[in-house]
Amino acid sequence: MKKKIITRRDVILTGLSAIGGLILPGCSKKVPPTYGNILRMGDNFTYLAHRALLPGQSMAKEYHRGDISSFPATGTTNPADTSWKYYSEDWAKTHKNEFANWGLSVEGRVARPKSYSLAELQSFPSRTQITRHTCEEGWTAIAEWTGTPVSHVLQHAGILPSARFVNFYAYDGFMECIDMLDAFHPQTILAYGMNGRDLPVAHGAPVRLRVEKQVGYKSVKYLQRIVVTDEFVDVGDTGWSWYVGM
Repeated sequence: MKKKIITRRDVILTGLSAIGGLILPGCSKKVPPTYGNILRMGDNFTYLAHRALLPGQSMAKEYHRGDISSFPATGTTNPADTSWKYYSEDWAKTHKNEFANWGLSVEGRVARPKSYSLAELQSFPSRTQITRHTCEEGWTAIAEWTGTPVSHVLQHAGILPSARFVNFYAYDGFMECIDMLDAFHPQTILAYGMNGRDLPVAHGAPVRLRVEKQVGYKSVKYLQRIVVTDEFVDVGDTGWSWYVGM
């Protein structure tokens, strides 16, 4: 039997119509857990309120080139540096070959799982946007990002109707997760360019995620693989909220 593949329109309509159902009992697999911490019990309420009250595809503000500012790469360095606590031997090997053998694996609830090379990602329709990065540490910066919308890659891989979450895994061990509405948001991109140049190492080369509708730490650097799931992947209490929408 041929598998049905979901489109951007399906994601938006299904996501918006399902908001009410998420509030009902028995939906814990579709809404992230609170891990029993009373300070995090508001996470689900914030998520549901945003999804119910705000337009699912409202756009983050975009700026002019004259607004571009300095942009610190806080807390990161070269993952090939063996003295760094997030040293990655695999990333170091791909960097040594100028990312010629780098690939972004897309797997899980997709009809056509595969690994996409940097050249393949660059062959998809691209988007350039100048947006403000709001860091969880309290600072902001404005930069220009160029990349392909995540939606193009997911649709190419044939995302299935049961998909609910998109999980991004990085070479430095970080992992973040977003829902389908954020994954299919036009400004959610796999960025391979910054300020008119290739993405710098300190900012996540060769490809990083940009989730412009959430706080900065959701925009994972040094991407390695994407896993689409129908249930929330519980990685434990990381100390950060799962949903930090703006």
